[in-house]
Amino acid sequence: MDLGSWRIVLSLFGAISLVFSTCYCNKAPNYSFMKPATVAPQVSYYDYIIIGGGTAGCALAATLSEGAHVLLLERGGAPYGKKVVEEMSGFGANLSEDDVHNYNSTAQQFVSEDGVVSSRARVLGGGSAVNAGFYSRAGTDYVAKVGWSVSLVNDSYAWVEKKVAFKPPMLQFQSAFRDGLVEAGVKPYNGFTYDHIVGTKIGGTIFDHNGKRHTAADLLEYANPNTTVIYLFATVHKILFRTKGQYSQKPKAHGVIFRDSKGIKHKAYVKAGEMNEIILSAGALGSPQLLMLSGIGPKAHLKQHGLEVLVDQPMVGQGMTDNPMNAVMIPSPNPVEVSLIQAVGITEFGSYIEAASGTNFANSIIHSIPASYKTSQPTSNQDKDQKTQVYDKKAYEYINSVASEKLYAGLILEKIIGPISSGHLLLKTKNPSDNPSVTFNYFKEKEDLTRCVKGMETIIKVIKSKSFTKFRYSELTIESLLTTMVNLPLNRCPRPANDTGLFTTLEQFCKQTVMTIWHYHGGCQVGRVVDKNYMVYNVSGLRVVDGSTFYASPGTNPQATVMMLGRYMGRRILQSRIAALK
Repeated sequence: MDLGSWRIVLSLFGAISLVFSTCYCNKAPNYSFMKPATVAPQVSYYDYIIIGGGTAGCALAATLSEGAHVLLLERGGAPYGKKVVEEMSGFGANLSEDDVHNYNSTAQQFVSEDGVVSSRARVLGGGSAVNAGFYSRAGTDYVAKVGWSVSLVNDSYAWVEKKVAFKPPMLQFQSAFRDGLVEAGVKPYNGFTYDHIVGTKIGGTIFDHNGKRHTAADLLEYANPNTTVIYLFATVHKILFRTKGQYSQKPKAHGVIFRDSKGIKHKAYVKAGEMNEIILSAGALGSPQLLMLSGIGPKAHLKQHGLEVLVDQPMVGQGMTDNPMNAVMIPSPNPVEVSLIQAVGITEFGSYIEAASGTNFANSIIHSIPASYKTSQPTSNQDKDQKTQVYDKKAYEYINSVASEKLYAGLILEKIIGPISSGHLLLKTKNPSDNPSVTFNYFKEKEDLTRCVKGMETIIKVIKSKSFTKFRYSELTIESLLTTMVNLPLNRCPRPANDTGLFTTLEQFCKQTVMTIWHYHGGCQVGRVVDKNYMVYNVSGLRVVDGSTFYASPGTNPQATVMMLGRYMGRRILQSRIAALK
């Protein structure tokens, strides 16, 4: 056949593959194309190189493999065969890894410059392998504002849901919480739905009916094993660019340098051709960090670290936002099931109310508390009155009873929409394995604080509701529950020298007990760092497809939308590739 005939055949094949999502013979966890980076050749060539096998990266790789040769580089290992990942009860322990260079851990702890303790995923499947599992789509207004195609968005969500989304069981605690939300005025009740609708609803979960977690890594079952390569424990150090001749004014990304677990250097390049690309899907911390390490970022900051400046782009690392979480732990006189997020209250004022029960979510908070506080009795402090010292002692006992699983407890939390407050990200070192410095400026904007207060007022109504009576001690007042939270060292934020351990307003409570719900985003935002097609400004052959491009967290929990985005952009990229062949 001549070249024209081959193009027609390729176009037809590509069109068919986009309509019918082929599920190949490889099933998780037995992927024939998943290997440790130590077996990678010194030099290799692909159509697409994806940096980051996270929530977006797995969906993107599986989709692109339908019509191209794809390399996916993941700095962590596989999520399979690990109880802390697969079982709901392992949630807290899964997040508790804090050794920066322990590459076998699924999470890497960091502390923002604000003093809030958080974690970032380091595992195939990304955040979906370490989170609380809630699955809920973005709202229709969010999709419209971003400018995505509604039909392709819905098709992409459905593609994800076929593999990883389930209806939760809704046992006693979660049912009482759901009914308490309705009683507290979070109406109407919308039943079970993946859709983002004002009122109370039961959302999806990535834990199946046997309580086993499914992650974005399971979406690789869709991948073509003949055109997919995944290297684990592959840490990308730099993106390589062509800068001479025709590329002198607009550099072209054409390769990456990565190191395996033994520190051996490898290079991977994209094949010749205008449609071949490198795609960053390393997350809200990793993507802006790697752009800077590759010479794209604020000129003065890059020079400060001795980095060669490729493109002076001051917006890289800007717009870093994290949805603050505030919560109340509620000791229960009755046993509670182990549950993560299942029901949610979507309020009209921009706060989302969620709950968990058992010790798993509590332990995710406990892991951020300094070890000295958990092992040493609090000492008396003459600057604190007797009442406050009593609360200190109770907080100490409370921490240890939760940590040792001697306490039945539930936790009700609120997360604000957006948020409006934002900060920035900067490099600390030139080592991509080190955490960058990140500032979120929690509650800097008053509207964020107002939403938190209204959310806490709603939580108080739920706790006081008739529906929730079975799961709270009547003798424990709301004040005592909130004061206990204030006295737990939930963060490392600075407090006034004359701090008494008490609070007088809910505004003060929100600021003193601020935590993360791990939904941070920004750093490579659309219109600032990338265009509407997610191509990085002022260079060619390089995109960013992940949560770093967001201005606000989508829906109540972002993982559904991040997975959807990987599929969505994979479809768009392949469609452009097919069109170019015609």
